[in-house]
Amino acid sequence: MPVRPGKRGGVSPSRSALTVAVTGPTGTFGFGLIPLLQADPRVGAIVGIARRPFDPAAHGWTKLRYREGDVRDRAALTDVFSGADVVVHLAFNVTGRADRGAIRAINVEGTMNAFAAAAAAGAARFVYASSVAAYGFHSDNPIGMSEDWPTRPAEHLFYAREKAEIEHLLQDAAAAHPQLGLYVLRPPIVLGPHTLGAKTFLRGPLEPAARRVAGLALRLPVALPVPVAPLALQFVHEEDVGEALRLCVVGAGPPGAYNIAGVGEPTLVDVAREAGLRAIAVPQAPVQAVARMLAALPFAPPSLTWAEALTAPAIMDTAKARRELGWSPRWTALEALRETLAAQRAG
Repeated sequence: MPVRPGKRGGVSPSRSALTVAVTGPTGTFGFGLIPLLQADPRVGAIVGIARRPFDPAAHGWTKLRYREGDVRDRAALTDVFSGADVVVHLAFNVTGRADRGAIRAINVEGTMNAFAAAAAAGAARFVYASSVAAYGFHSDNPIGMSEDWPTRPAEHLFYAREKAEIEHLLQDAAAAHPQLGLYVLRPPIVLGPHTLGAKTFLRGPLEPAARRVAGLALRLPVALPVPVAPLALQFVHEEDVGEALRLCVVGAGPPGAYNIAGVGEPTLVDVAREAGLRAIAVPQAPVQAVARMLAALPFAPPSLTWAEALTAPAIMDTAKARRELGWSPRWTALEALRETLAAQRAG
């Protein structure tokens, strides 16, 4: 496990403590960010906005107070954001467990509502958790994409299409509101102890059975053989995402887009082996062809379009975040994966 240094960021304290509003504070990103805001003396108060009540004290979050709010209700957000210096927008439908209209209302319209409400409230910074998926899964994407590479909608994956669309909409909105600094973070797959169990792509009665099968596979004394393509991946630990978000909150670097990822690029073969499976490498091309076919199936549920993520590697360069934010990951990609699997085994 990596060493945990005491203080990070190197940002001089401001004269007055910040009030930070966070949408979706109890998701994976929230569990990476809120403890860091709790510990940062520059943050005086945190407002956590969610549709369902939660108890901040249960997590030791004494700075945070719960406010009911739905990102689809701009007026409610404007009221909740009143007095906030910074708004961090984390709420997003990732799993596709809703109809397409509801997903779009939460993701696209909800994000733009949050930005408009932050502008109306007079906030100084708007921090948005985007994704590597905003680049799309295109065969001409270079390995080591920098922030200068264009964000382009994927062909089928709703999540990637909406992430790209939102970034373009936010750029236009930020141009119309230059007083509100826009920070956009693009992480890859986020791992950590709050990842497994926080999201599921299965519906209804299949979900408990899938969880039991996954748990059994992790505990079997004999490695199960599984065919896997050697597709390269990037991971980042939830704590490292939280640190990048915190640096944006306190204005450690200029507004803009930032790629973040843990060190190393494991493949799906490595993932299978770390999970205790006997990985049998298979050619990548036929796996990608099957993935494209599944993602393109007519009338497929949104969750099935995640197959498109297997059609091309999406590897980013993170030099800008290191240089301008002063961010560096504490966890390598494999360390993040190992802790996630350990949490699953323990649970």
